[in-house]
Amino acid sequence: MAAADKAFTGSIPDLYERHLVPLIFEPYARDAAVRVRQLVPRSVLETAAGTGVVTRRLATALPATTRLVATDLNAAMLAVARDRVGQTRPIEWLQTDAQALPFAAETFDVVLCQFGIMFFPEPLRAFREARRVLKRSGRLIFSVWDSIGANDFADTVTQSLAELFPADPPRFLVRTPYGHCDTVGMATALKQAGFSDVKAEVVEHVSRSPSPHGPAVAYCQGTPLRGEIMARNPTGLPEATRRVAESLATRFGQGPIEGRMRAIVFDSGR
Repeated sequence: MAAADKAFTGSIPDLYERHLVPLIFEPYARDAAVRVRQLVPRSVLETAAGTGVVTRRLATALPATTRLVATDLNAAMLAVARDRVGQTRPIEWLQTDAQALPFAAETFDVVLCQFGIMFFPEPLRAFREARRVLKRSGRLIFSVWDSIGANDFADTVTQSLAELFPADPPRFLVRTPYGHCDTVGMATALKQAGFSDVKAEVVEHVSRSPSPHGPAVAYCQGTPLRGEIMARNPTGLPEATRRVAESLATRFGQGPIEGRMRAIVFDSGR
């Protein structure tokens, strides 16, 4: 993974929250909160919380007596999360590495990570840490995107930018968010980390936007794809966003648009 793939800095956290979260992450956050609530946990650790879309759902889905800890390595993303969640209930916020968690063994009933595993340099280390901090009956729940071809908006964005930069196409989306959908490999890593009862479920949703411009801004300006575009043309971000919006309009229409989304949700017992 390129180091820049983790560069959620500058204006990216705010753009990510305003545009990308409602576009693709919110439906899966609702799903994650339901899964966790059904386990009736007393303590939940969320890693790679980002701007807090899942945290917000957990905050309302779980009793106020449930310990809820939200962590992320990126301070800027965590700051947005803390601001958006507000003071609705006690939440412990912590900037920390999911591969080296500062918690005692057997602390949590559930460890949850929505679309964060793909950004960990060593997922196996993160799995081992998750298992270490889980209680004996605890569960690890996490999600990864399925292949980019099964996710319409991301696929169109990638194809459009490949046409704009044919000599050196930006590959962030293919390489990182949508590049870790090997279900067998992921299950093998979980078992290596000591997990059992590994389940993987394909979960489909529909991504909706009032116009093609929204997804273009979301992907081109609210993710590290922004840095890849600017590395190829330092002044080319507006043009790239416009071209992507045109491609989305050509494929999905000029008004409100919708496209397929597909992810894989893993649920593993300690």
